[in-house]
Amino acid sequence: MPERIGPVLGEKWIPRDPHCLASVRRFVRDVAADWATAEDIPEIAELLASELVTNAITHGSVGVPQPSTVRVTVSRDRDLLVVDVHDSCSALPRPRQAGDYDLRGRGLAIVQMFSHRWGWELTPYGKSVWFQLLAWR
Repeated sequence: MPERIGPVLGEKWIPRDPHCLASVRRFVRDVAADWATAEDIPEIAELLASELVTNAITHGSVGVPQPSTVRVTVSRDRDLLVVDVHDSCSALPRPRQAGDYDLRGRGLAIVQMFSHRWGWELTPYGKSVWFQLLAWR
């Protein structure tokens, strides 16, 4: 993740459990709205965070003991809202080419399409996958 210049606006830890996804969606949307981002940013941030957290819950469990957690951090870097999803698995994210009728495999393509930038990095405790949105003008 690019070095953070601005403040952390919010942070949430959840168990690696699909039932917690709705609370992450609300958290990211609410933080973006609370900090008066541009009109469509709370909903876009919610969608993209949902994709990354779903990946962390679904694919971020390879070789990771239960229970483990997912950390979601929302921060600001100048005009950019940055959402960072950290899980305990070191397996790297792999964008897939989903077929027309596939039910899965589009998450990272959606993140790439709607974000200003996105990326990942390995950490001492797993990996961090992040995206940036141009949120303040």
